[in-house]
Amino acid sequence: MPREAPLAMPAQSLSHFDASRRRANAAPDLARTPWLTRLFVFGGALALTAHGANEMYGVINVGAITALKLALLVLFVLNFSWIALAFTSGIAGFLWLLFGRRAAPALPAALATRNAVVMPIYNEAPSRVFGALQSIIEDVEATGLGDNFDWFFLSDTTNPDIWIAEERAFIAIRDRLGERARVYYRHRPKNTSRKAGNIGDFVTRWGGAYEHMVVLDADSLMTGHAIVALTAAMEADPDSGIIQSLPLIINRNTFFARLQQFAARIYGPVIASGLALWSGRDGNYWGHNAIIRTKAFADHCGLPDLRGKPPFGGHILSHDFVEAALIRRAGYAVYMLPTLGGSYEESPPSLIDLAARDRRWCQGNLQHLRVLPTKGLKLPTRQHFATGIMGYLASPLWMTQLIVGIVLVLQSAWVRPEYFTDEFRLFPAWPVFDSERALALFGLTMAVLLAPKLFGLIVALVDGPTRRACGGVVRLVVSALIEVFMSALIAPVMMVIQTGSVMQILLGRDTGWNPQRRDDGSIPFMSIVRRHRSHVALGIVTLIAGLIISPSLAAWMSPTIAGLVLAIFLSWTSGMLSIGLALRRAGLLVTPEETSPPEIATRANALSARLAAAGEDEMDAIATIHAEPEFRASHESMLPAAPAHQRGHVNPDRAVAEAKLNDAEDIGDAVKWLKPRERMVVLHDRALIDFVARLPGQKPANGA
Repeated sequence: MPREAPLAMPAQSLSHFDASRRRANAAPDLARTPWLTRLFVFGGALALTAHGANEMYGVINVGAITALKLALLVLFVLNFSWIALAFTSGIAGFLWLLFGRRAAPALPAALATRNAVVMPIYNEAPSRVFGALQSIIEDVEATGLGDNFDWFFLSDTTNPDIWIAEERAFIAIRDRLGERARVYYRHRPKNTSRKAGNIGDFVTRWGGAYEHMVVLDADSLMTGHAIVALTAAMEADPDSGIIQSLPLIINRNTFFARLQQFAARIYGPVIASGLALWSGRDGNYWGHNAIIRTKAFADHCGLPDLRGKPPFGGHILSHDFVEAALIRRAGYAVYMLPTLGGSYEESPPSLIDLAARDRRWCQGNLQHLRVLPTKGLKLPTRQHFATGIMGYLASPLWMTQLIVGIVLVLQSAWVRPEYFTDEFRLFPAWPVFDSERALALFGLTMAVLLAPKLFGLIVALVDGPTRRACGGVVRLVVSALIEVFMSALIAPVMMVIQTGSVMQILLGRDTGWNPQRRDDGSIPFMSIVRRHRSHVALGIVTLIAGLIISPSLAAWMSPTIAGLVLAIFLSWTSGMLSIGLALRRAGLLVTPEETSPPEIATRANALSARLAAAGEDEMDAIATIHAEPEFRASHESMLPAAPAHQRGHVNPDRAVAEAKLNDAEDIGDAVKWLKPRERMVVLHDRALIDFVARLPGQKPANGA
């Protein structure tokens, strides 16, 4: 690592804020608030919700209004308001993409600042991340402005074999690129506060040397043009704190991942543009593929730990929303450049992988309930928090609405009307509905729900290069129909999964922090069965109950029932590479980035494949340290200074590791006996590393 340049990063208070200390704008002409867009988006959503509520009231206002009917009305309004806001925001994005889109900014002739590009990594395949970052470095160098950037791998890896593979890959990339590239690597012995702590450690130790930092994820790719353009935009805007790009999904081949890739490419720009328009300079941050003003981040984005234990207490899990909120509170702008281009990421390969990631995001967003009342936040910032929270509460609300609707139908079919009530009634109080109005309201709801996808499809059809790259009009429309159909089947499964996640969190169950699977979507079939058998059972029970109660109820719920009954089949096919590749060969679910792959993606994939072919991702760490004296010396030189020994303190893992090394007759015994935690202790301890180095080589298997 380079010489340290510390920055203080004090933890911010969520309960106190002195508004008089908020900085004034240095460039007031840039500080425009999009009031008209906000009026259209939120006013339109409010008007549409009011209309929907009135129609729903008309549906249930046949006969007596019961508590269940009122519950159905309230749940409908909550769910409908959520999709109404997405609809009006989508209209704004749609119109802007058709009539107001600006060309991507040209490359500047020069940059005036020093900038860090940081890639936090956590138990990732080194061939992938080192290949990706090398391709980014080369692309930035090709702009002629590479001297303005330093490059950092910030490792929080806890797997000892991957850690040593990272160090080998780091030494190799330095050899390939040379010292001029200024590539650095740091491994944290303890991954305190996860990714937020990883970034915070970099800022507090080295952040003072850099005006800005570009934050990547382990699956990120950004072109040199995108990185330089973000940097130039921040240099030109002294009030900017975070500028976010829109990452598009690439490199996906499994069926499920291709569905996500297509949806993100075709519908994503409409949604992101609408969000960017009404957010203005009160935008949000997604944790990667963005540039941050380092000093402002250090001064205002130190995250406090929340009182209590996880899942609602402890360190803040979804840190990015909170960091955006705090830097905006301090007076810096946060905004997105949705049409910048050249920003890419990847996605989970299967439904089960998505659910695993979604569980962590669910906890992080629900934890924002504790952050929502933070003093001094801008109103749009609170809306970002509310949107994230509602993104997960929508599932249990939707499920509850379905249950209430079923109970009402059951009541109308099986409960005898009460002729002799306390109040005189000429007719009995049947629990009936206005069926024609209900059907019209259902049509309105579906139209509002699907409209943003239609907007995205229209934009793609109108744009000639995109239309041709996606296979032409017919293939593009068929691809959209496939995506809509599969999304409709998968939606009820995700509803049940997210409802379960919300319930687990409310019951106090914390999520883990496991590395994401990047490529392989194949999961053992029996594991899929175990994961989804309850969903299938729920679907079958709902189908039988619906047929018994009312065939029309079963027909009305058929999309939900079909998704649940087919959950195992859907999950199994979602991770299948063969289906995804077959669709690609047929020209379906194809994106422009597949037809004409970005050069940086082609280069990254080639580098990653070449590095993976060397087989060093899977090498045993202890055996490597023993067999390669030159690398062992490099590894020891990268270790931090040993902490002072505390008298009377014994590290159990170190004691066990030392005992096992004492008993080992050769390196084979050490490799076989040392468990992962003991290996980490050994690899951090120069004395134990020396012990490993002095062990005899492994004896032949026959003992000769």
